[in-house]
Amino acid sequence: MKRSFYLLGALLLVFLAACSGNEASGGSEEDGPLKVGVTAGPHEDVMNKVKEVAAEDGFEIEVIAFNDYVMPNTALDEGELDANVFQTEPYLNDFVQERGLDLKKVASTINFPMGIYSDQYKSLDELKDGDKVGLPNHSTGEPRALQLFEKAGLIELKEGVGVEATIKDIEKNPLNLEFIPLEASQIPRQLEELAIAAINTNYAMESGRVPKEDSLEMESDDSPWVNVIATKTENTEDERIQKLVDYYHTDEVKEFVQEEFAESVVPSW
Repeated sequence: MKRSFYLLGALLLVFLAACSGNEASGGSEEDGPLKVGVTAGPHEDVMNKVKEVAAEDGFEIEVIAFNDYVMPNTALDEGELDANVFQTEPYLNDFVQERGLDLKKVASTINFPMGIYSDQYKSLDELKDGDKVGLPNHSTGEPRALQLFEKAGLIELKEGVGVEATIKDIEKNPLNLEFIPLEASQIPRQLEELAIAAINTNYAMESGRVPKEDSLEMESDDSPWVNVIATKTENTEDERIQKLVDYYHTDEVKEFVQEEFAESVVPSW
């Protein structure tokens, strides 16, 4: 009887040790790949290069592509992602404030100078009175586009509105252009129905356009609308997130951006 008791005890210890070993070696979420959300197009291409660089160092990244500007942040907030790379800091800040999320910028990445495009005209000088103009409808895309239209000489905005500008802040509109806010990702598909439109570079490239060649006007390369790596605030100092930043900021990734996208996408670190 005692022998059976001791044998049972020994087996129990072996079982507990095995469970403990499994938890230590394979049960932790940190042992899996770092999940990074991006938007399809250039962000996805660049992150796949980052993934390649990280893999050479034995660090695994899973790239998850989205087709809008909402899901990458909600997925990050809900714990489905560890980080995302697709948005400017002003957009992130507005999104966080509007939805009460706890996300934060970790580092800068690349800059996509926004451009003005047209399927009808080859020059902005061809615009006619009352033409329809498309622009992104989100809280940072609208003021950004309006500033670009002002740079192109199409409108004048009220003094001092800056990144808070809305269509209501247009002070002068000599051609009586009709401004139509649209979902950013859909603007390339709707361009044939518009005279011109401001399109984010990632969506322009995704639709087969070459920004430096096809745009009628572009933001300057030193535009303040730089994209960022974001994560949950509690994870900003996490070692794996810091590794992501380090891999992103390598010379290999910078050279890839410069060679792959010429001047349409600008490294900003």
